Amino acid sequence: MRSSGDGRAAGGPYPLHGSVPDPGAEAVGYRGPTACAAAGITYRQLDYWARTGLVEPSVRPTYGSGTQRLYSFRDVVVLKIVKRFLDTGVALQNIRAAVQHLRARGFQDLDRMTLMSDGATVHECTSPDEVVSLLQGGQGVFGIAVGVVWRDVEAALSQLHGERIDTGETLIGNNPADELARRRRDRAV
Repeated sequence: MRSSGDGRAAGGPYPLHGSVPDPGAEAVGYRGPTACAAAGITYRQLDYWARTGLVEPSVRPTYGSGTQRLYSFRDVVVLKIVKRFLDTGVALQNIRAAVQHLRARGFQDLDRMTLMSDGATVHECTSPDEVVSLLQGGQGVFGIAVGVVWRDVEAALSQLHGERIDTGETLIGNNPADELARRRRDRAV
């Protein structure tokens, strides 16, 4: 079992790149208000986390006045994970270590990953045996099933606006085949 609570997790302020195959997800970005709505956070939190390097937008960071941040799907998943950790009382320093661990690890086996914490340390568990072992040791207090968060964000973003990275076209519900999006696209031409 790998632990990220010691603050020594590899990684840095770079975007999360994983191996979860979703070719369409990388072609879509989400503006700040959309990322906030999907993650259940305020814009003030989003701004603070971006400025402090906790969760930076990997698609398009701000470069000055007038530029809009653009978050990837994976960024929004991490935002929601951070929110859940904060809601359960985990210290921001430990959340930073967990985020760095996720960055270093990538997004392999998300459907089987559970992040467990006793409030002081965050542990990654990828099997039921690891969860049981952690609980038997008296360390784990709560867990976040990352795969469930992934699906929650996917469902939320399916109802919100995305933006094609290459063209800047607004996508309704992250579905390019959506009728309203098609009509807007046709009118713009």
